[in-house]
Amino acid sequence: MKNNQKYVTKSARDSLIEKLGLSEPDEFCQDWEYIVANTSRIEEFLAFYENTLLNIEEKFALMVIIITSFNDYLNENNFSPLIWNRIKNLLEKDEEIHANTILYWSLEDEDLEDCFTVTPYMREIEVRA
Repeated sequence: MKNNQKYVTKSARDSLIEKLGLSEPDEFCQDWEYIVANTSRIEEFLAFYENTLLNIEEKFALMVIIITSFNDYLNENNFSPLIWNRIKNLLEKDEEIHANTILYWSLEDEDLEDCFTVTPYMREIEVRA
């Protein structure tokens, strides 16, 4: 499957800002979902994803924030199988929503030395679509 770029919608961004108290983007911000990532809020983000009725666009946006937060976490801490298993389960459960995200972070055609810290874990997930 080829990675067809998908982007966070304004409505999903505005909803998550309101529901999670995330910072609003400034007028020049292009990567809000990466900027609001926060390693200390991964558990909160996961619980919110697991326990809140979210639409597809909100799930997509929140998962990008979760994976970015986990990638940052891995750069600062030892691997946490508990956190990773929760993320992986959500990605597999909602694979049709997150296929492009999985492929983006997996960097299939790159050597691991040139990848994100989370890439080896993302490669564990098989995208069937």
